[in-house]
Amino acid sequence: MDQLVCRHCRAAYPLDEPRWQCDCGSVLDIEFRPVFDLARIRQRKPTLWRYREAIPIRNDASIVSFDEGFTPLVPEDFDGRRVFIKQDQLLPTGSFKDRGASVLVSHLRELGIREVVEDSSGNAGTAIAAYCARAEIGCRIFVPEDTSPAKMSQIQLYGAGLSRIAGTREDTAAAALKAARHTYYASHVWNPFFFQGTKTFAFEVCEQLGWKSPGAVVLPAGNGTLVIGAHIGFNELLDAGIIDKVPAIIAVQAESCAPLHKAFRENRAQIPVIAKRETIAEGIAVAAPVRGGQVIEAVRRSNGDFIVVSDNEIEQALREMGGRGYFIEPTAAVAIAGLKKYLPESDPEGVIVSLVTGHGLKTTHKIRQILEAG
Repeated sequence: MDQLVCRHCRAAYPLDEPRWQCDCGSVLDIEFRPVFDLARIRQRKPTLWRYREAIPIRNDASIVSFDEGFTPLVPEDFDGRRVFIKQDQLLPTGSFKDRGASVLVSHLRELGIREVVEDSSGNAGTAIAAYCARAEIGCRIFVPEDTSPAKMSQIQLYGAGLSRIAGTREDTAAAALKAARHTYYASHVWNPFFFQGTKTFAFEVCEQLGWKSPGAVVLPAGNGTLVIGAHIGFNELLDAGIIDKVPAIIAVQAESCAPLHKAFRENRAQIPVIAKRETIAEGIAVAAPVRGGQVIEAVRRSNGDFIVVSDNEIEQALREMGGRGYFIEPTAAVAIAGLKKYLPESDPEGVIVSLVTGHGLKTTHKIRQILEAG
C-alpha cells in the first residue's frame, strides 16, 4: 500500500493527505512500490521522468518539469584512477536540488496547494522557487542573511518572496517552521517527496553504466538529501532485481561542520551538538540535520563511510576542477576533495562515481575572493 509512514511512531497516512510531518512531530517516509519497465524507459526522453512508474505522482497532468535529469556521466582521471563525475550542475537552476524540486512541486500541484514556504542555504531555495513559478504556486524562501547574492537574486527573479534571517542556518530553519504553522512547508529535508526526486540520481547512474551498480558513490552530506535519495534509489533497483548490489555510500562533510561524521565515528545514537565554524562549503554547513540518523543509517547499511575534508582541501579541489574546465561552486568541490581522499583506500578494481552538485555561477563572489587571496 502506498502511504506516508512516521519514522518514529510508525503512524501511517494516505499519500494524498497534505502533510509534511507526523502528528507526533517526527519526519515521514514514503512506502511505495516502484516499477521499472526497462523497454519503456529506453523509449522515453532523457529526463528523470523517464522513470515515471518509479515516482509516486499519480496524474501525469500534475508533473512540473523543465525536462531536467539524465545529466552527463563523464569519465575523469584522478591520481591514475578512472572515475565518473555526474554533471548535476547542468540542471535547470544549476544544482542537483532540481531533482527533488520537480517531484515535490508536482506533488504540491496534485494536492492543489497554492502557497508554500521553504528554508535553504541557497540551492534548494532556488530550485523550489523556480518550480513553484512554473506551477504558478506562491512561495516564500527563508535564507541565512549571508547567503550567496547570486542565489538570492535567482530566488527573487523567479518571483518568490525572500526572507533573510539573521543568525545561524538553524535560526533560518526555525523561522521557516514558524511560518509553516500556517502555510504548507515545501521542505527539502522534512518533506519525503523531495527524496523521490533525488533518488533518480541512482537510477540514472545505473542506467548510464549499462544497468549496473558502481562499487561506490562519493557524495557530499549536509542535510543529507542526496545521500538519502541515493540510498532509496539504489535499494529500489536492488529490490526490483535490476542491479545485484548497492554501492558503498561515501559521505563527505566539511571539517568545520561535521556532526554526522562525529556521530558515525563514535557510534552515537544521537547527532551531537557541535561548535560549528565558518567554511567555504556553505551549502553543507548544517550543524543539526533533521534526518541525521537516517543519513547515518543509509551510509552504514551500504557498508560505506564518512570522510571529512578541510577548507584547504576543498579549495585545492575547486582549483583542480577549474583547471579541468569545470566551473563549480565551493560546496560542490567537497565531493571532489572527498573523492581524492577516498581513492587510496578504495577497491582498485571498483567503479567509483561522484558528482558536481552546483554550478560556480551561483557563487562567483566567493570564487573571486578565493582567487584574489592567491
